[in-house]
Amino acid sequence: MTPAEYVMTAGASDLYEITSSQVLLETTQDPKLRAFAQMMITDHTKSTADVKAAAARSRVKAMPPKLTPLQQELVTELRAEQGTARDAAYVAQQKASHGQALNVQKAYAMEGTAPALKAAAATIVPVVEHHIMELKSM
Repeated sequence: MTPAEYVMTAGASDLYEITSSQVLLETTQDPKLRAFAQMMITDHTKSTADVKAAAARSRVKAMPPKLTPLQQELVTELRAEQGTARDAAYVAQQKASHGQALNVQKAYAMEGTAPALKAAAATIVPVVEHHIMELKSM
């Protein structure tokens, strides 16, 4: 994965986590899910800023993140659900997306070619692992 591909992939992943969490917060009544979704917004906003700063240090142009077609579809599906069905869909989507995000971050932390981006990925790995642990209890 090139540095530019990593920046684009990580940005899309963060944007999906933020967007889907905002959708959940519109309706969920579950305090544990509300807290998790708020943590997603905070943590993924920070990781986006960290990757953007690392990209600048690496002289990699960071385009504004955008959702992939699959991520757009997942957000649309989430918006179509209501109540506890939306809650359940959100948790299922988060489990899948965090597994994918962990793979991307670990791979770039180990094999990336831009040192600043490798360092950013390495600091993001434990954050994603923490999110996965939180999701296991939901």
